[in-house]
Amino acid sequence: MPTSSAERPPQVLEVEQLVAGYGGAPIVHGVDVSVGAGEVATIIGPNGAGKSTLLKAITGRAEVLEGSVRLDGKDVTGRRGDQLARAGLGFVPQVNDVFGTLTVLENLEMGGYLLARKDVAPRVEEVLTAFPALCDMRTRRASKLSGGERKMLAIARVLMLRPNVIIFDEPTSNLAPVVARSVLEDQVRVLANSGSAVVLVEQRASEALTIGDWGYLLVAGRVSVSGPAAELLGRDDIGELFLGRETKPSPALNEISP
Repeated sequence: MPTSSAERPPQVLEVEQLVAGYGGAPIVHGVDVSVGAGEVATIIGPNGAGKSTLLKAITGRAEVLEGSVRLDGKDVTGRRGDQLARAGLGFVPQVNDVFGTLTVLENLEMGGYLLARKDVAPRVEEVLTAFPALCDMRTRRASKLSGGERKMLAIARVLMLRPNVIIFDEPTSNLAPVVARSVLEDQVRVLANSGSAVVLVEQRASEALTIGDWGYLLVAGRVSVSGPAAELLGRDDIGELFLGRETKPSPALNEISP
């Protein structure tokens, strides 16, 4: 886990001075966020902070008014979802993350929609090897899965295209605490450990920072604090910052600047 920005790996996804919103009205204001291979960049913040809008802007689902998004050094600002998928970016949304009427196998096949037809079946087997719990559920409809199984399928479906960067929008939403912990530790963190660059937006702030490498606190559409996840987690004033209250920065944490 890095203790300073200098210790972070080369950044694969770089968001710089992003201003984004809907209908020309900005919700996100001048946000800088980045993540490197093998890292989990955790974004936390109160409801209404603009976290989902930030992700939608990165993934081509919200209007970018200013700033840029670069993937592997290439400008991909405002590109459509399919173009970003081809470029190596995967997105696991908070809701509508799988097709409920389709089976597990059919969902995985849909996830490989950009692959050549001959490559889909072999890739399905590769993904199922990585998620053995799904093997016995091939013919089960996604609507019949538990919350944790459904999220596992959503992640597996995104992995069909071998993304370099995977973005998660509140993957533990509506999950029981023990299942949520498993999703974060056994799936999100494990993906980063395997070399993927992971951006995680999560309401369970403590748990998300615990498995994260670098943290960002978003308040009122702006990055209020950023730094090593462990240092954000250890700040005595993180609760007040979370609520957007004015506090004095800790001089011991010079990598973190409000």
